[in-house]
Amino acid sequence: MKKVTGIGGVFFKCRDTKSLNIWYQTHLGIDAGPYGASFEWCDKENPEKEGSTQWSPFPETTKYFEPSTKEFMINYRVENLEALVAELKKEGVTILDEIATYDYGKFVHIMDLEGNKIELWEPA
Repeated sequence: MKKVTGIGGVFFKCRDTKSLNIWYQTHLGIDAGPYGASFEWCDKENPEKEGSTQWSPFPETTKYFEPSTKEFMINYRVENLEALVAELKKEGVTILDEIATYDYGKFVHIMDLEGNKIELWEPA
């Protein structure tokens, strides 16, 4: 089974999200809003298939990355999230929550062996 198909997003903590977004807009041209910026792209093997990668600064006080104590979290794009979670459970991987479904995809959070919280996302 194919597991990770790409990076869905990079999330990191910062002191002042508004100022940081302005800095990135001014100096690097990243047009970030309240939820960061989305970088649109097309699949190399199937150019009709579009995707995006999210770049998002979070307030340093966010609880979203817990129980990890790290300043970042990576979102990985995956295929067949239900089957992957079942496989990860069999392998003893810590699953932090139940799969949540939204109009833009399914999500679940896991921990790696060094305590990094990882977000897995199956796009809709």
